Amino acid sequence: MKKKINIIGSGFSSLAAACYLAKEGNEVTVFEKNNTIGGRARQLKKEGFTFDIGPTWYWMPDVFERFFADFDKKPSDYYELIKLAPAYQVYFGINNFITIADNLSEIVKTFENIEKGSGKKLTSFIKEAQDNYNIAIKDLVYRPGVSPLELVTLETAKKVNQFFGNISNDIRKKFKNKKLVQILEFPVLFLGAKPSDTPSFYSFMNFADFGLGTWHPKNGMYSVILAMEQLALELGVKITTNANVTKINVQNNKAVSITVNEIEEKADVILSGADYHHSETLLDENYRVYSEKYWNKKIFAPSSLLFYVGFNKKIYNIEHHSLFFDVDFDVHASDIYDNPKWPEEPLFYASFPSKTDQNAAPKDCEAGIFLIPLAPGLEDTPELREKYFNKIISRFENITQQAVQKNIICKESFCVNDFIKEYNSYKGNAYGLANTLLQTAFLRPKLKSKKVNNLYFTGQLTVPGPGVPPSLISGKLVSELITKN
Repeated sequence: MKKKINIIGSGFSSLAAACYLAKEGNEVTVFEKNNTIGGRARQLKKEGFTFDIGPTWYWMPDVFERFFADFDKKPSDYYELIKLAPAYQVYFGINNFITIADNLSEIVKTFENIEKGSGKKLTSFIKEAQDNYNIAIKDLVYRPGVSPLELVTLETAKKVNQFFGNISNDIRKKFKNKKLVQILEFPVLFLGAKPSDTPSFYSFMNFADFGLGTWHPKNGMYSVILAMEQLALELGVKITTNANVTKINVQNNKAVSITVNEIEEKADVILSGADYHHSETLLDENYRVYSEKYWNKKIFAPSSLLFYVGFNKKIYNIEHHSLFFDVDFDVHASDIYDNPKWPEEPLFYASFPSKTDQNAAPKDCEAGIFLIPLAPGLEDTPELREKYFNKIISRFENITQQAVQKNIICKESFCVNDFIKEYNSYKGNAYGLANTLLQTAFLRPKLKSKKVNNLYFTGQLTVPGPGVPPSLISGKLVSELITKN
């Protein structure tokens, strides 16, 4: 039976859910508080430069293919994908870097050249990681997190020890070179937790990295949002921007409408893809499932300090994606998770999309995105932002052996306060809830409200977890739950 469904937010999970629900014949409307769609994956255009505000890594291409295939489409129907070669570069100091190739055989050679015997160990490690990937990404993450029994399969029973070990220990048992260890620990940072707190089973992220490679959608990650918007519109979804939702209205324990710009919009089903904590504050307190105490105890993925910088010249000695690990990895991780504070010497990430995509910057110019991971909830001031920009840009100049500060012609920043203001993000987190053992699958906030009928949630704070591919999957899972109920 056709239902009227109102969706709050227009990020990856909301747009995915909208497409699936419209395909089932429902009347679907998406309400977005900002003036452009995309949630955390919006785009910034300034003085001829184009920057992805949020995600910049395109991993797990098979998840995107599976999403579009559900509608008899392919990603190539909407956007062009470019495989990055090399995938990325990791800097440890001046003339001290490791380049990660776009294929496993080259990466194995790189490891072997750095640590004798590590090539064979890496091959074995990635084979196990691929096995985990096939179990997790092709099966487990497509389960709705309703019951612990979802995790009990013949395959997971064989790997039960991997849910109680951790990635850090596994890697350090096999590899001794500190640089190789850090490169192998890096992908799980996408899951929002320290490698020492991430179950061994999540090594599937290493297969996503070395096995499937790193890609770039032409014109940026926002191309994927635009593709999903086009698909949604083709399916009959209505999308309204500048539509601020201030209340989820409940009658007789049933969600009946949302208040948008002071106007009541009735529906049979309400789905929120906005920040889960914020979504529950739109309810009267007696209808909320999770208390402030609950949220405060949870381990959140980091926030970020981001800079979007336009340079009036080409930048050299740098790849499309570059990681700067020239300071202590463990100390910075401790400053995020153990004793939250601004790091004295932060690791940082730099992306130069104009290295691959000429549309990202004017001719003979370069577009640069810089990211420092931070603990959520930190003080955020213009003075702190500028202090940390100066820290990282000085190191960037030193390590890449070039002067760039005088070539900056535009610069914008985005940090904790902006995550809160723009996305109602709890404590300004950037990636949702961390994927620790006690925050995995059925232990995450539920897709369906336990207190209010016809009220559902999707996105990074519920199942399956943080990241763009999991957000697509979250939209599919909640749509199936709504259709089933």
